Amino acid sequence: MGLISGFKKFYGISEPAPLRADLDEAGQKRYHRSLALQSFVAGTLGYSLYYVCRTSLNVMKKPIIDSGMLDAADLGIIGSVLLYAYAIGKLVNGFIADHSNIKRFMATGLLVSTLANLVMGVVGMFGSHNFHIGGAMIPSAMVLVCFAIMWGINGWSQSMGAAPAIIALSRWFPLSRRGTFYGFFSASHNIGEWLSFIFVGSIVAVAGWQWGFFGSALAGAIGVVVILFMMHDTPESKGLPSIEVLTGEKVEEKKADDKSAGNAQLIALRTPGVWILALASAFMYISRYSLNSWGILFLQEEKGFSLESATFIISINALLGIVGTVLAGWMSDVLFKGDRKMPAFVSGVVLTLSYILFVYGGDAYWVNVLSMVLFGIAIGVLIAFLGGLMAVDIVPRKATGAALGIVGIASYAAAGTQDIVSGWLINSNITEVVNAAGETVKQYDFSSAALFWIGASIISFLLPMLTWGKKKAQE
Repeated sequence: MGLISGFKKFYGISEPAPLRADLDEAGQKRYHRSLALQSFVAGTLGYSLYYVCRTSLNVMKKPIIDSGMLDAADLGIIGSVLLYAYAIGKLVNGFIADHSNIKRFMATGLLVSTLANLVMGVVGMFGSHNFHIGGAMIPSAMVLVCFAIMWGINGWSQSMGAAPAIIALSRWFPLSRRGTFYGFFSASHNIGEWLSFIFVGSIVAVAGWQWGFFGSALAGAIGVVVILFMMHDTPESKGLPSIEVLTGEKVEEKKADDKSAGNAQLIALRTPGVWILALASAFMYISRYSLNSWGILFLQEEKGFSLESATFIISINALLGIVGTVLAGWMSDVLFKGDRKMPAFVSGVVLTLSYILFVYGGDAYWVNVLSMVLFGIAIGVLIAFLGGLMAVDIVPRKATGAALGIVGIASYAAAGTQDIVSGWLINSNITEVVNAAGETVKQYDFSSAALFWIGASIISFLLPMLTWGKKKAQE
């Protein structure tokens, strides 16, 4: 019991510290601004480095397949394990994070993710024929099991990242500014994907795929240090008044006849539009993760790009996604007066067209770059809209978490299923041919997988049309 109590105390919300007697009102505000900015930077940068530890495997797929250790179907299973664990953990750890010391909670998740990447690098070395005279020390079947377990652990620990970073915005920023900072924070996953493609991709190209895991582990370790030194739990734990007092925010008294959060969540569960949007987001995530998971392999095998060129082209979509995500809220508020349906529909059409251009547009460098520019901007908007905001718009305010939970689980469960289906479709359409040098090589046919990816994209922008004209559920 003592161990459990100590665990709860360590990870529980920090106790309030005595008010800083050496600070007057102006000093309190200056101190608060400094700590709030540090927490924002730690959350955004820390979550970006979370993403490096999550997407590192995507860069290594072709080298792993070429090594003969694992095939595309194996990698699809491994990738899906992470996403399924992440889908469940996103809901569970979101609830836990509300009651936690966000600095310790977020740092722990990234530390576990770092260790998972480190272990996979070590297992990869011992399972490779290149590192040992006389053959690999770990058979391929055991490598598959180890990778699946470690990537599943990584998926769960990855779900400990977003919630504390967003909670930091609630604890340190007033409502009037929280939306702006949330928009910038939402770009963190695009930054992380871009860093993964560039940083990990460069390491893999120079030193081999096993070292890619060590590179992502290094990025994770840096993130842990940033979080521990720069993120802060609550203003009260630093000897400051609450955020409401610091910013002069009006605290409304709760009325006795207010509906409970539980009732509001039941309303959300009974709202068909939420489930339609969750399904639309699920198909959108199939498109998003299929490109991030298999796009590099597609460019290498289908279009003949080198690893360096393929990773750079795919990284463009992650970089441009920052533009789409940051501008999404502003665009719908200013240009469309809060109506997100039309920009979501247009972005869905652009996403589909960009995917068609990527798959069927030929191997010209500029064509593939253009497809990733369009894909990145469109997916950035859709992650903000289909990934949560549109569902939140049609439920009571007290059911915001429930709506996000429904959409989140559907999205990442679909992303996990995508990895299995895509891996199977790719692996089932590989043939072995003899080249001019008399060597037996693998020849890929991505046509079935491409139809699956593009079809999901089309469904993702058609489904939300079923919610057009729906009124918000009663508060």
